[in-house]
Amino acid sequence: MASSAHPAKSGVRVIVVGAGFAGLTAAIECHRKGHDVLILESFPELKILGDIISFAPNSGRIFQRWPGVDAKLDPIIHKSDGLLMKTYLGETLTKQTWDAERLAYGKAYNGHRGEIHEIVYHHALDIGINIRLGYKVDDYFETEGEAGVVANGERFVGDVVLAADGVRSKGRTIVLGYEDKPKSSGYAIYRTWFDSARLAEDPDTAWMVTNGDRHCAWLGPDIHFIAASIKNGKDFSWVCTHKDEADVEESWQAHAPLADALKVLEGWDPVVLKILKATPDPLIDWKLVYREPLPTWISPKRRIALIGDAAHPFLPTSIQGASQAMEDGATLGVCLTRGGKTHVQEAVAAFEALRYERVLAAQKTGEKTRDTWHKADWNEAKKDPESIKLKRGSWLLNFDAEEYAEENYSRTVALLNDPVAVRALHRPNAIE
Repeated sequence: MASSAHPAKSGVRVIVVGAGFAGLTAAIECHRKGHDVLILESFPELKILGDIISFAPNSGRIFQRWPGVDAKLDPIIHKSDGLLMKTYLGETLTKQTWDAERLAYGKAYNGHRGEIHEIVYHHALDIGINIRLGYKVDDYFETEGEAGVVANGERFVGDVVLAADGVRSKGRTIVLGYEDKPKSSGYAIYRTWFDSARLAEDPDTAWMVTNGDRHCAWLGPDIHFIAASIKNGKDFSWVCTHKDEADVEESWQAHAPLADALKVLEGWDPVVLKILKATPDPLIDWKLVYREPLPTWISPKRRIALIGDAAHPFLPTSIQGASQAMEDGATLGVCLTRGGKTHVQEAVAAFEALRYERVLAAQKTGEKTRDTWHKADWNEAKKDPESIKLKRGSWLLNFDAEEYAEENYSRTVALLNDPVAVRALHRPNAIE
């Protein structure tokens, strides 16, 4: 499935702001199509940061198109056979297994964000993408004929700019025409990643980290706690989504003492409390930012596009944020090829039309899962454990963004003058 052919140069100059998964995927996919790519990243050096991140089969197939990447990712990803679901008191509800999904839709890649990012980042460098670290973008600009950014006092000009610099992207201002501020979603997540040795020593927790990887979710009133072991049980990660009304302007991602999580999870399954007591202090406390769906992701002159979290932040319960960011990149590579240098604006508009309704539907899955888990009637859940399983529809997972864009580009362009019709054209019809 990997593709290493070198296409003819298209002449399309692409500036990507941000070297996260959205930016790197867009850059790699545009490079695959022969476009000239420059990435500007504000961080001065690559650091292996973060904890667990999930890439579903719909994005896994994108990794598999990049020569050598699957082979590098495979040893570091999570490999359990399913997700065990329990009540917050420790009663087992059900287990959702992945074998049928894997056979039907393909491979998922779940692992440490920093480790996966490092592999993708070095793949981009290896194929010749120009990445400039330590370049903070202060402004975006566009005319009918070009677009660009100002970073570190230097002006960079291209045919199109892709703003992949997250929920606080300055690109949002030029797209929306005003500065919008993130709001608290009312929730935050305690997050951590650590060596599992202490857990292996305790008989009550050893099952999570011995004889392969394990994945378990404990569900409670307005809280859920998900733990996973990785690398044949060697590493361990857990996340806890809990109520939080903190001002995200003041503190979006900060450290929190372990004692805060112990307080939130007081009275929970003793296994959960033992996991916490084996956890290094402090935790990351990550505020879940809420954004109303934007009316558009593209600028007035259609030469700047928001992608990934800059356009559409996801709740973690969707398990699709990173995957949809990668789909953005794959779609853009196709659109800019089909439009070519003379029709970049058409290509940018087609990208938004191809993606908008699918992303909106995917975002809603996260809201539904959170509400199902946090507001569950446990007596009813015990009678019907299927009701609390993750909804993993084929419309979402059995999807090839590159193929879809190729097949639907022409009829999308034909409808661009009818915004309602062109978005309706790509609204998923069979949402399970």
